[in-house]
Amino acid sequence: MRTFIAIELPEEAKKYLEILQQEFRQKGMTLAKGFHLTLKFLGDVDGSRLEKVKEKLMEIKVNSFKLSLSNLGVFPNRHNPRVLWVGINPDECVRKLQEQVEEKLKSFNFEKDHRFHPHITLARIKFLEDKEKLLLKLKIPVEKKEIDVNSFILFKSTLTPSGPVYEAIEEFR
Repeated sequence: MRTFIAIELPEEAKKYLEILQQEFRQKGMTLAKGFHLTLKFLGDVDGSRLEKVKEKLMEIKVNSFKLSLSNLGVFPNRHNPRVLWVGINPDECVRKLQEQVEEKLKSFNFEKDHRFHPHITLARIKFLEDKEKLLLKLKIPVEKKEIDVNSFILFKSTLTPSGPVYEAIEEFR
């Protein structure tokens, strides 16, 4: 089963991100669905191993915290944009949570994310009709929608022709 760990976003933030996506819509771009803030991609995990992963995730203790949406950006860089994203402020709390997830799961030998950058993906880019238009629009001010974080979720991701479908397996408060 293909899995990842993420912070779910409130509906108000999701609706805003859908509106923001429309500013960037171009041919060659696949708009993201099911917005979330990924803490760790695990990949394929079988049933018995998944139960052990859940046990480890239950050990994580973090106080609730607040985040807000911040700036727009692209990965890997402005010369070759492949992912359009919205950043998070402040990101220290998310980084601490992500480090705990990494620490608790290190015995499973999942690939460590050495360049973790908290973000919410808006779109994946295969090619662009107008790269300059996209780059200019990165300056659009982002509403600082507030996100209360009091849990994280282990998700199942099923790849379909119309994009991935996400299903919560378990929530950790």
